[in-house]
Amino acid sequence: METRINDFILALKRGKITGSYGAAKETAEILRNLIGHTRWSNAKHLIEIIKSVGKRMTQAKPMELAIGNMIRRVLYLIREEYTQQQDEQPIATHDLLRRSSTFSLGASTPALIQVLEEGEGETMDLSVSYGNLKSNILEGINELIEELGSLYKTIADQALDHIHANEVIMTYGKSRTVEEFLKAAARKRKFEVIVAESAPSYMGQETALALSKAGIETILIPDSAIYAMMARVNKVIVGTHAVVANGGLISLSGTHMLAQAAKKHSVPFVVCTGLYKLCPLYPHDQDTFNELMSPHEILKFEDVDTVEYVNVKNPAWDYIPPELIGLYVTNTGGHNPSYIYRLLAEYYDPEDQDV
Repeated sequence: METRINDFILALKRGKITGSYGAAKETAEILRNLIGHTRWSNAKHLIEIIKSVGKRMTQAKPMELAIGNMIRRVLYLIREEYTQQQDEQPIATHDLLRRSSTFSLGASTPALIQVLEEGEGETMDLSVSYGNLKSNILEGINELIEELGSLYKTIADQALDHIHANEVIMTYGKSRTVEEFLKAAARKRKFEVIVAESAPSYMGQETALALSKAGIETILIPDSAIYAMMARVNKVIVGTHAVVANGGLISLSGTHMLAQAAKKHSVPFVVCTGLYKLCPLYPHDQDTFNELMSPHEILKFEDVDTVEYVNVKNPAWDYIPPELIGLYVTNTGGHNPSYIYRLLAEYYDPEDQDV
């Protein structure tokens, strides 16, 4: 088990695992094996083990937020299963009598206030051992991995609800989720896609090639033409690297420019993403969740001698605030940015925010 964890951490550091999907799926499989093959006495002990391993994995590549998201999902699953096991246990008779006397009609007001005050700082006791807790947790993780496996199809099945005939769609960068989404719509609808080439990575060129091979009428444009072409566009559909707690998103550098152009022309800005990218962290500015890539993509090293006093910065990501986003299309349906806080409560526990 330790060997597999170290191999995963080494692969992250060397860049052998690219993309949030691969990192999230590998994280879930490692945690499943960890829970199945590690000795632990109760839920509290198990959470400590997972947090210890999770800290090592998240530190290997801090900007791969999907790793921390999967760890938090598993921790929430453990707490949920423990609570369910606890609720199924028979309640002692003296506890029932104490509860009925406390909340009887004759109970005084100070006693009720005392009960409420005692409950405010109460935390869940995770130290009790239950026999079938392990099997239930493993079953829940298997369902989580199955959810990841059917992710692209689930999102693509919603394509016909969002893409109509003869529309002009604009996209940016390369996203498998968006690619499958557009291909699914193209099976029954005829529309046109404008792809910005997404310099300096030029991943948009790969997207344009893949869409054209699928029989979709595709136009490739330079990033400088985004604003000029936006007047012709009916809808913008993009992927994302992460969805943050305030409803904003972290996406490929240059997406913020695209979102602003869409807002100016009143074009709907739609984001296709799986819920494994939902992150319970808050951004403060463009630099909170960002990293600088090699300047060689913008200015070749051999040209440095000919240019003096030039600092080259190549940010990897853009932060797009929620007011520029129209809709999130996820594997559980469409959600407005204002609904993200409800999804956070469904998938994460506040105690696990700091992995």
